[in-house]
Amino acid sequence: MLKGSKVGLRARHEDDIPILRTELYDDVVNASRSQGRPWRPITPGSKDSRLVVDDNEQGHVPFSVVELDGGTLVGTATLWGIDTHHRSAHIGLGLLPSARGKGYGTDVVAALCHYGFVVRGLQRLQIETLSNNAAMLRSAERNGFVREGVMRSSAWVMGEFLDQVLLGLLVQEWKLASKG
Repeated sequence: MLKGSKVGLRARHEDDIPILRTELYDDVVNASRSQGRPWRPITPGSKDSRLVVDDNEQGHVPFSVVELDGGTLVGTATLWGIDTHHRSAHIGLGLLPSARGKGYGTDVVAALCHYGFVVRGLQRLQIETLSNNAAMLRSAERNGFVREGVMRSSAWVMGEFLDQVLLGLLVQEWKLASKG
């Protein structure tokens, strides 16, 4: 398990799936804002890639996020779009409604940075998030991510186009910040 100060990132367990389905993926608005594709219901027992992990998939590493105190499931975290040639990847996370506003997002981003830079040897991590996703923007910037641009009207979400913010972090910047 990868450990932050408040949460741990571990492998997805079978008993995580019903909770994630109910708390994250069955919430049409939340799923539409975070998935980057249209919401659709997931059939119970489905092997849908948003829930079930394919251990042979090398470009996508999903984690379940748990509280360090007690091990309660609080969300998901992902390193995705892993490009071994350019040594880059994207990060994303989703917290259950009961876990939001507790600083877990910032801790998850920190743990994903450690995994990407130290374990995977990447050069660059990137986040794309909706411009009105204040929690993700705050979590990214607290971890040293820099706003690199705005992709205007690039996300179709619940009947309207929204802007996305592109943030990036290079390994040298991360190393400097973690020393200070």
